[in-house]
Amino acid sequence: MPSQQEVQWSQLKVGVLVLVALAALTALVFLMSSNTGGFLSGKIMLRSYFENSAALKVGAPVNLEGVTIGNVKGIRIVPERKLTPVEVVMRINKKYLPALHTDSKTSLETVGVLGDTVVNIDSKFATGPQVQDGAELQTTESPNLSDVIKSSQGTIEQLNTILAKVDNLVDALNTGKGSIGKLINDPGLYNRANGILNEIQGLVDQISNGKGSIGKLISDDTLYNRANVTVGKLEKMSNDLDQGKGSIGKLLKDETLYDNLRESTSNLNTLLRDINAGKGSIGILAKDRKFADKLNDTVTKLDSILNRVDNGEGTIGQLMRNRSLYDHADQVMQNSNELITAIRQNPKKYLTIHLKIF
Repeated sequence: MPSQQEVQWSQLKVGVLVLVALAALTALVFLMSSNTGGFLSGKIMLRSYFENSAALKVGAPVNLEGVTIGNVKGIRIVPERKLTPVEVVMRINKKYLPALHTDSKTSLETVGVLGDTVVNIDSKFATGPQVQDGAELQTTESPNLSDVIKSSQGTIEQLNTILAKVDNLVDALNTGKGSIGKLINDPGLYNRANGILNEIQGLVDQISNGKGSIGKLISDDTLYNRANVTVGKLEKMSNDLDQGKGSIGKLLKDETLYDNLRESTSNLNTLLRDINAGKGSIGILAKDRKFADKLNDTVTKLDSILNRVDNGEGTIGQLMRNRSLYDHADQVMQNSNELITAIRQNPKKYLTIHLKIF
């Protein structure tokens, strides 16, 4: 039977072993949680609301620009939030607070194609104040793989429909249906196009050989010589103008003409200012309202007189409209001319003065 001292020694060894095991376990847990700052570091709680949890689990990492800064503490449904009912509570290490702002955005992302879902915080463009414990971060919903497949399903179906239509169109073209199909499969089109190309080639050959009007225009040196002479004359004319020769040259180079034109323009401006100020006869004519009214009244009366004359009213109107009056006046004028002629031929006959004494 072991002695009491041996029993105590055995109990002591067991107790030391248990203490060592507890210390090792504590160190292991500490190392496992070191990626979030360990148990001794301070923590804050942040919240975000998502449309769907996307298979996010409690304890999933919370990353900031790819660096793990905490983990998911809780996930629950909040029925009051209709559009984003999934509440995700995140436990974040306080040492990362300077990098977190009130306008930082959270999103759910999948590690790899089929990996676990994590919470990612984006602060690259955040400029707001630092977040506080219990604050809510807005989300930027990023589509997961299933959402991408679902959203692209309609596009794939439309693409299949378009490909089927294109396939039918190609079959129709190959069988010579429709206008384009006939253009592709009709050998007559090729023959006509070949004939047109041959005609164009013949036309080009004729032009190159100097035949026809266009050929002569291209091949005949006479046109070049005439153009060269014309250019020479134009150059000489330009030089003469630049030297002030001729009428146009003097107009361009003579400063007297410029001074006269400037003086005339100045006088014209002065005249227009005087007219606008109501000076002189033309100014009064342009600015005097009474004169304008009188002129308007005179024109109105003259128009009335001309209307009456045109209608045959009055003496002048009768003279213009009445043919018999015109003929009678013409006869009177003719008789007067005959009388004057007779007086000139025999003045004694008509100008004899008889004196009678009573």
